[in-house]
Amino acid sequence: MRLAKATLIWAALAAAICVPAAFASASPLLAWRGPLYILAGFAGIIALGLALVQPLLIAGYLPGLSAYRGRRVHHWTGGALVVAVVVHVAGLWITSPPDMIDALLFASPTPFSPFGVIAMWAIFAVALFALLRRRLGLRTWRIVHMSLAVVIVAGGVAHAMLVEGPMETISKAALCALVLAAAIKVMADLVRKMRATSRGESLARQ
Repeated sequence: MRLAKATLIWAALAAAICVPAAFASASPLLAWRGPLYILAGFAGIIALGLALVQPLLIAGYLPGLSAYRGRRVHHWTGGALVVAVVVHVAGLWITSPPDMIDALLFASPTPFSPFGVIAMWAIFAVALFALLRRRLGLRTWRIVHMSLAVVIVAGGVAHAMLVEGPMETISKAALCALVLAAAIKVMADLVRKMRATSRGESLARQ
């Protein structure tokens, strides 16, 4: 029974990420695009999929992974997310420098650009603060991480939904909804744990 449930969870996660990617790969819009542009676009799709995986890992919702292993995979997946974003931005920069300059300067006429840029900088900030985690302390790190995660999820989802590209609308919307739902659920659980810990510390001092 447990094995069947675990298999179902992993299969659902794989489908949530792979189905939108499969629809995107079959899009007729790719026929007029070069390989570098296509690579950059799919790096963005991968980044969106990793945004779904990340909260599930840190909260221990994925079966077959211990809490310690889930955290370790979360760290590696975070690194993969940074790489995916770099490939996404670099590929678009090479194929269309003026558009990327406008986006980075928040001067682009496209409505999706500012959300993507804000999410990008938030991802880079999380990576930087992760290197300074021991100096920050656990509580400060959690607050910083959660705050930036809100920006990443909100900005990333808004960016993805506003882009009219090769991703099919319904599967993209479903993936974005799952990213939002996972982030909200995990953050709510973490806030409850932090409040419970604070109450426990207060009672211990009394």
